[in-house]
Amino acid sequence: MPEIQNRALGLGIDPSSLDFDSIILPPGEEDFGNDDEILHEEGLPEYETGFGNVIIVDNLPVTEKHEKLEKVVRKIFKQIGAIRDGGLWIPLDPSTQETLGYCFIEYNTPQEAEMAKEKTNRYKFDRLHTFTVNMFDEFYKYMNVPDEWTPSEIKPYEENLQEWLTDEKARDQFVIRAGTSTEVFWNDARQLLSDPVFPSPNWKDSIVQWSPLGTYLATVQKQGAVVWGGASKFISLMRFVQPQVKQIDFSPGEKYLVTCSIHDTHRVVLNIFDMRTWKLMRDFRGNGGDFCGVSWPIFKWGGEKYFARIGKNVISVYETDTFTLLDKKLMRVDNVADFCWSPTDPVFAVFVPELTNQPARVSLVQIPEKVELRQKNLFSVSNCKMYWQSHGEYLAVKVDRYTKTKKSTYAGYELFRIKERDIPIQVLELDDKNDKIIDFAWEPKGHRFAVIHGDNNISFYSMRTAGGSGWVSKLASIKSKQANTLHWSPAGRFIVLAGLKGFDGQLEFYDVDELAIMATGEHFMATDVEWDPMGRYVATSVTSVREMENGFCIWSFNGKLLYRVPKDQLIQFLWRPRPPSLLTQEQEDEIARELKKYSKKYEAEDQDMFMRLNEQDRKKRRELREEWESWVLRWKRVHEEEREVRDLSRGGDVSDDEVYEAIEVEAEEVLDVCEEVVE
Repeated sequence: MPEIQNRALGLGIDPSSLDFDSIILPPGEEDFGNDDEILHEEGLPEYETGFGNVIIVDNLPVTEKHEKLEKVVRKIFKQIGAIRDGGLWIPLDPSTQETLGYCFIEYNTPQEAEMAKEKTNRYKFDRLHTFTVNMFDEFYKYMNVPDEWTPSEIKPYEENLQEWLTDEKARDQFVIRAGTSTEVFWNDARQLLSDPVFPSPNWKDSIVQWSPLGTYLATVQKQGAVVWGGASKFISLMRFVQPQVKQIDFSPGEKYLVTCSIHDTHRVVLNIFDMRTWKLMRDFRGNGGDFCGVSWPIFKWGGEKYFARIGKNVISVYETDTFTLLDKKLMRVDNVADFCWSPTDPVFAVFVPELTNQPARVSLVQIPEKVELRQKNLFSVSNCKMYWQSHGEYLAVKVDRYTKTKKSTYAGYELFRIKERDIPIQVLELDDKNDKIIDFAWEPKGHRFAVIHGDNNISFYSMRTAGGSGWVSKLASIKSKQANTLHWSPAGRFIVLAGLKGFDGQLEFYDVDELAIMATGEHFMATDVEWDPMGRYVATSVTSVREMENGFCIWSFNGKLLYRVPKDQLIQFLWRPRPPSLLTQEQEDEIARELKKYSKKYEAEDQDMFMRLNEQDRKKRRELREEWESWVLRWKRVHEEEREVRDLSRGGDVSDDEVYEAIEVEAEEVLDVCEEVVE
């Protein structure tokens, strides 16, 4: 009893003021038995001491139907861990026999209680009630809050994760993974080399991936995913423990990290972590068949507020406020085959193939209302592929249709103008509709797109015409190019027409504004082409899928080869993304108008760098010449030192100083004789 009194006084409670008769014990705990009997019992199991395994759930409905409420609450919380016998207690008001709006839940372990708190806090129980979940032990912390406020200790800010953006030379970074090592470099194109960011950290990981805004670099190790970042060097910021991780993905705004582990062919685990708190927000577990046929990433993000995945006849849309299904319902779409989010709005496009007597269709659905904004029925469809423009202004749907004989297919495009009233749709067919479409790509931030079709012909189109009318127009066509992939600059206007695989790395740098080829080049056996995030440089690489010529090349935007780096067993080359510009469109337009004023400064810097490079080149040539002369002089000295040895070995007959007489002898030999009668 003294211990209880001391504990009560420590919590600021006067035991003499308590009415113990009014305390209602949870069911099954009215009889505590005899203390002496309990002390002398043997073989009792060891239970968790303290209240670390107890949670308090607030914002429950106040109702007389407490038994029904208990069943529902138990069903929710037992999914996370085993609740002890009698471990769910919903207090009642003695006068009304109604619940008081909260309950206590006791798990077997503190880990289960912590997991229950993380997964159910802010859980929407119904339209009017959202759970607030706290650990029981946290109430001691709240009870001991001092009466007088004291300022918290301000810790010095150690790492600025965006400091790399302030590089004086405005350089970009890239990461390469070759063999078992991973390294990060600056692209120092002015000095025609790659400059290490810091000495190799000796990462030996299976996957590396930048976050979408370039703040973090994630690597995958045996025990999970590690997130790196920093200013002058990369340091380990977060570790997400999940054995056997095979894939990782970030949300578009870097708030969440998705990891996928495959433990065997029958068990797949997907975890979603909060990047700010490192907490597990939601996990998804299933058999291999549950995710069969779904390409990575399994979850597709609609901004930071929604994410979704496709299932059999359903699309599961989740909201990140609660990490539960939107409206607690699956979105039923019979025979759904594919969907993709708009890059800018909570709208996704859905493709449904033909089913019995129903035609195929493409629909635009707005979230969270789940309202269909537009639908287009399609007939005799073999397949569809959807392409969003980067600003979400247009959607292109490539439709493969059967011919009348059903023995072959032809392709065309359905072009949706998302931002215009009633979302008008235009049909685009190629000049020769039997041409096979090889590749398609929108111009980033623009209204143009390019198509490779037929015998590697390339056509450019615009969603705007010269008169400003909203009708698609053809800009130009290029015939029979050695290209099978399209790579637009992130800034638009420029595009690389690349011939990979069968074309062995043929490259053409094309200016779409002028409709002119700027340069041609070749990176033999190239497998990948990637623009830097500012659209200034292009990297081409030969990865380890090819057994030879592994390495990468850096080109200028107009097709000048700047430098080449051989790298055995190159697996990945990834530019570091940049966050969106902080400048407004008006500020960017002002800079463009005043570009000549800024150009003088940078032209002077370029000239200075050019002079330094020339001086470095001259210095290198001078060093090579001096090295050669030194080598010749050294061997001349050795030759003089060994003169006596050579004379002795020749018996004095021949000296190095004697003059030799060269005699030329001509010999003639008849190889063949042929007689020919001339009339």
